[in-house]
Amino acid sequence: MLLGSGELGREVVIAAKRLGKYVVAVDSYADAPAMQVADTFEVIDMLDGKALHTIVARHRPDLIVPEIEAIQTSTLKDFEKQGITVIPTAEATHLTMNRDAIREVASKKLKLRTAKYSYASTEKQLLYQAEDIGYPVVIKPCMSSSGKGQSIAKSRSDISNSWAHAMNSSRTKGTKVIVEEFIPFEIEITLLTIKQRKGPTLFVDPIGHRQERGDYQESWIPAAISPNQLKEAKRMAKKITDRLGGAGIFGVEFFITKKEVIFSELSPRPHDTGMVTLISQDLSEFDLHVRAILGLPIPTINYRGPAASAVILANRESKSVSYSGLEKALALKNTDLRIFRKPTTRKYRRMGVALATARSTRSARQLAKKAADLIQIHYS
Repeated sequence: MLLGSGELGREVVIAAKRLGKYVVAVDSYADAPAMQVADTFEVIDMLDGKALHTIVARHRPDLIVPEIEAIQTSTLKDFEKQGITVIPTAEATHLTMNRDAIREVASKKLKLRTAKYSYASTEKQLLYQAEDIGYPVVIKPCMSSSGKGQSIAKSRSDISNSWAHAMNSSRTKGTKVIVEEFIPFEIEITLLTIKQRKGPTLFVDPIGHRQERGDYQESWIPAAISPNQLKEAKRMAKKITDRLGGAGIFGVEFFITKKEVIFSELSPRPHDTGMVTLISQDLSEFDLHVRAILGLPIPTINYRGPAASAVILANRESKSVSYSGLEKALALKNTDLRIFRKPTTRKYRRMGVALATARSTRSARQLAKKAADLIQIHYS
């Protein structure tokens, strides 16, 4: 049972179906991308514990695979007590759903290097904490995902807007925000970390990515970091994923500076920046995730060379959508597309992704961006 049926969930379903699995896709709206390829689906509010209990009793899944953060995590613990396997674990899902919880584990318990941070429950507290840390500061809701509600306050005059933005984007009302120092990084990477049921922890080559509005716009592989930086990122990723336990793929994000590798965030599931793996290698992050959670072997990952992804974004709200330009984009050598077929649009909603390989990551990024720009979204 897949809890969350967006574009990442869609690829998880496809990977699972290839291995003969029966999949129930669940989300809060009908005709979500993963529902279109699953065996059956359910539409519920996943923050509603009673509704979750009802559909689990109806379908009796062997595995529950959360693919988004907006889930009643206390209910997942109930399912584990019933003998249902939650991926990676109910505790891991709970900790990573809350930015404050995972940050406390990383910084206080595991002693990993993180940005300086604090919390605020009121706008006045936020101002105090921001000035104590020193501007600029990054402000995020503790309960959100995919960059929602994130902003940078460069001075005290930005605090009011940052507070309102974080409050309006939080999954729960009246929650606190996390305020952290701005890290002037050279590159931001995702290190996809694979915990196997039987076998050592594996890593996909580091993925570089660029964000806007707190959400990824393009990613590329391999990221240009030094062997020592990669060694340190792997050490930190293994340490925190060992603490979380379970099996599956984890998207562990790091800031890379000239002198340091700094832990940023973690998702216990395939990562949006990892969509580049749909073209960069023989086993995508979705294939790796499914193999890991099923306890199937992963003897090797074969890479095809430098690769990149570039998102295709909507620019307005619409209840109906169509596309053109696919033939132009696919006429470019060494490119591919994924159109997610989301039923509605809103401004900046990710509707697809263009993929490309080339002789260098720079050329791959240029090619992926060119292909993405050729896709036209039509609204009605």
